[in-house]
Amino acid sequence: MQAVKLRLDGLTVALVSQQTGLSAPTISAAWKAFREGGWAAVPVRPRGRLKGQANVLDTATQKRLWEVLYSPPIAEHPGWSSADLAAYLSNEHGVELTQRGIEHWWENQGLKHEPWPLSALTKQRSQRGRWYRQAVAPLFDSLKDAEQRWQGGVRRVAHPQQPVYQLYLHGSRGRLWMRCFKRPPLADDYLAAMQSLMCMGPVNKGPVALVFHGAWLSASPEITAWLAQHTMFWLVPVPADIGLAS
Repeated sequence: MQAVKLRLDGLTVALVSQQTGLSAPTISAAWKAFREGGWAAVPVRPRGRLKGQANVLDTATQKRLWEVLYSPPIAEHPGWSSADLAAYLSNEHGVELTQRGIEHWWENQGLKHEPWPLSALTKQRSQRGRWYRQAVAPLFDSLKDAEQRWQGGVRRVAHPQQPVYQLYLHGSRGRLWMRCFKRPPLADDYLAAMQSLMCMGPVNKGPVALVFHGAWLSASPEITAWLAQHTMFWLVPVPADIGLAS
C-alpha cells in the first residue's frame, strides 16, 4: 500500500525502493495491479516477523506513542529516538516495549526513514555527485567526530488516519530521531532541533554540520539570524532538483 501511495505522489520506482525497502519488481507489480484494479487489487503481504511486539500493540499503547511523538522531546534531544520512547513509556505509563518493537511500529506507520548513503555519491558523475563533492564532503572531512555530522529533513507522511508532518534527523551510525506535527513545522520547531544538535556534540561543543532536505531553512529570517549568531553550526541545504529521496 505504501509503495503505491508513494508512486501516486510522483516518486520513481528507484526512490520508492530506497524509501520502503521493497524490490523494484514488487513495487512495479503493485503499481500495475493498482492501475488495473484499484486498491482492492493490490497484493498486501505481511513483512518481517509474522508474530512480534509491533503486531500486538493495543490501541491505547499506539495512542500513547502518537501523543509522545507529537510532543516536545526530552531536554537537549533533537527528537524522539526508539530508546527515548521505550524509556518514557516505561517510566510514565508502565508500558514495556523494546526499541526493536518500537522501530517495527514506526515502519508500519510509515515513519521509519532511512539515512541517505551520502558517501556513495563520492564517485558519481552526476549532479548529485558534484553537489556532494563540492558542498558536503569538504565539510564532513573537516569534522573529526561522527557526532558532529548530521543529516535530516522534513516530509509529509502519507498516513490514512491523521495528518503527520515528520521532522527526522540521523546522527552517527544512522540512528533515527524524530518529532511529528499535525501541521508543517514552524521556525521555532527547527531552531529547537538545531540547538539540541549543538548540545549533543563533543564535550567542547565543537562545530556541527547538518545536511537538510525538504525545506529551505535559510529563507526564514529567524533561522538566518540564529545561524549568523551560531557560526559553529553549518547548514547545508539539499537542492530540490537533485532527486535525493525524502
